[in-house]
Amino acid sequence: MTFFEAIILAIIEGLTEFLPISSTGHMIIASTMMGNAADDFVKLFTVAIQFGAILSVVVVYFQKFIQSFKFYLLLAAAFVPTGIIGLLAKKHIDGLLENVTVVAWMLLIGGVVLLFVDQFFAKNETQDTEKELDFKTAIIIGTIQSIAMVPGVSRSAATIIGGLSQKLTRKAAAEFSFFLAVPTMFAATLKSMYDEKELLLQSGGREWALLLVGNLVAFVVAYLAIKSFISFLQKKGFRVFGWYRILLGATMLLLLAMGYNLQMAG
Repeated sequence: MTFFEAIILAIIEGLTEFLPISSTGHMIIASTMMGNAADDFVKLFTVAIQFGAILSVVVVYFQKFIQSFKFYLLLAAAFVPTGIIGLLAKKHIDGLLENVTVVAWMLLIGGVVLLFVDQFFAKNETQDTEKELDFKTAIIIGTIQSIAMVPGVSRSAATIIGGLSQKLTRKAAAEFSFFLAVPTMFAATLKSMYDEKELLLQSGGREWALLLVGNLVAFVVAYLAIKSFISFLQKKGFRVFGWYRILLGATMLLLLAMGYNLQMAG
């Protein structure tokens, strides 16, 4: 992996992690097109740079993270279903991570869903009082988040739609999605790095420099993405993300049908 490739992947991570367009799907597509998707260090890199994206959430919403202990209890309640399902389904999930066809279909199907989200949950934006997040709501959102373990679904999309289904506004659902990303991504990153501890120990100065640059770039880009997303979502809604997903997923399926090799090699 070159530093240029590392920066490109980090930009993609920062841009897509908190948008409902599937960061995992985009990382798989990008690394596959670069021809290094099967490289063990690249796989580790794409997970490790999530630390930078996580940190951006804490910085943007720092006051929220020091506000009350109940906030952490709600995050824990939402994280537990994902953690349990993730541990039980890890082998199946790892197999799907190497299947670009699955990513393409999930992008396409998820895009169609997003086209109708604004209309379906329109009443959430006009309710007299904003619903307060409780433990039941947090658990339901966390359970729905587990669907995003399938690459291409989008953790952000799943959690935001989960929040909307519980009568949260778009802003409240998106912000809780950001918050829930912290324990979810932190746990997934630690697990992957622990599994690849031998690779980490064998890595030299260049590999550590790539990880440092990747995390820094992911942090800056994710910070800007978070600051912009809420405002955009309140004004424009989800349709533009739906059309983007449909276009990308359909293009990938067309290329695969035409015989182009988009699958991971190795």
